[in-house]
Amino acid sequence: MKSTVEAISKDLLAGNRRALARAISVVEDGGTEASQLVRSVFSHSGKAHIIGVTGSPGVGKSTLVDALITECRKEDLKVAVLAVDPSSPFTGGAILGDRIRMQGHTLDKNVFIRSMANRGHQGGVSLATYDAVRMLEASGFQVIIIETVGVGQSELAIAQTADTTILVLMPGSGDDIQAIKSGIMEIGDIFVVNKGDLPGANKSASEITASLELAHFKDDWRPPVIVSIAETGQGIDELWQSAKKHKQFLEESGLLKERRGNKIESELSEIVADLARRNLKEAMRNSTDIRKVLQDIVDRQIDPHTAADDLIAKLFKDPA
Repeated sequence: MKSTVEAISKDLLAGNRRALARAISVVEDGGTEASQLVRSVFSHSGKAHIIGVTGSPGVGKSTLVDALITECRKEDLKVAVLAVDPSSPFTGGAILGDRIRMQGHTLDKNVFIRSMANRGHQGGVSLATYDAVRMLEASGFQVIIIETVGVGQSELAIAQTADTTILVLMPGSGDDIQAIKSGIMEIGDIFVVNKGDLPGANKSASEITASLELAHFKDDWRPPVIVSIAETGQGIDELWQSAKKHKQFLEESGLLKERRGNKIESELSEIVADLARRNLKEAMRNSTDIRKVLQDIVDRQIDPHTAADDLIAKLFKDPA
């Protein structure tokens, strides 16, 4: 196994696309091999501009991302897209297939597009996404765009994953008002009212701008509100320039390091929780003591909360 990981790692660092695709499959599957692969390339990660694109289905996220790829390529930047799709409840696989909307870039060796399943994570971003980003960075991609599922109050994980978060809305759908009401405004570094040729686009942009003027910001960045028509490319240059300005702001203010520190904290918590969950499931199948606790709960000898507290105390007891 170790030699296989070493081979993938070596080819990945050399920019081999096949090795990159295989590496992402490995981290999606998880397990020991994934951990070894991350360990081998981790020092080569952390250099890309990670851009999150989120918004409700139908607002034109994939078309917008396709147009953003074009802007990146004008500057000869290597750009990758992770389209994090809803998971099939049966296979766990991705079911949207956003790559279909980005076929114009499939022959460009400096563009890499991959669909990933969110594996049921409410935040719209799976644990494997963190490691997939590292594989892309190690392979030399300078801009990584993560397009994520839907948008809702629970879907704040994209803001924790990305350096720059773009929230995409469209006129006439009620998304703009819903965003203002639900507090989703807090996750956006840049707001885009896409399908700007539809009636009410400028009105939606004005309402979002007015709401932002009343908002309390933690730093000096004021999110721009851009009206775009992704299908024609209108407004996309302005969007890309805003994304670059935002990254520059983060670097100069020291917030980039702070954001990435928060991201690592969030990821570490998820990894530990995931490992604990898997280990507990295994113990429930194989441990006589835990099987007895389960039976005691069924027999009403102990309640689940007390049992869980006792279990946590045993698992995390102070060795001293």
